[in-house]
Amino acid sequence: MKRANTDPARRLRRNQTNAERLLWFRLRDRRLAGWKFKRQAPIHRFVVDFFCADAKLIVELDGGQHDHNTERDADRTRILETMGYLVLRFWNHDVMRNMDGVLEEILSTANPHRSEPPHPTPLPCGERERT
Repeated sequence: MKRANTDPARRLRRNQTNAERLLWFRLRDRRLAGWKFKRQAPIHRFVVDFFCADAKLIVELDGGQHDHNTERDADRTRILETMGYLVLRFWNHDVMRNMDGVLEEILSTANPHRSEPPHPTPLPCGERERT
């Protein structure tokens, strides 16, 4: 049986904002210190922008469409936090103008929750040790 929010998550992945696209490029494939992130991930009754299960960390980006939904966003954040998730919110313009600062805050929030060393980045083809 398919979860009710799977289709909206797929639609959102196809229609990312520029800020979501840029941040996803920096988070995907364990590029941020080995942390694994999913984008537009269904959690409970919500679809969150980015999710790291190992750190129980949710990253949400807010832009023009969120200007009028601050109360709803606050309720959503409260619900997710009561479920044990950490929620970080950034404005789209923060991602566009200060990507390094955004990544630094995500990393400093995730790292205290690391239980094992990050997965090493695989060596490029042809550079593996020969035994």
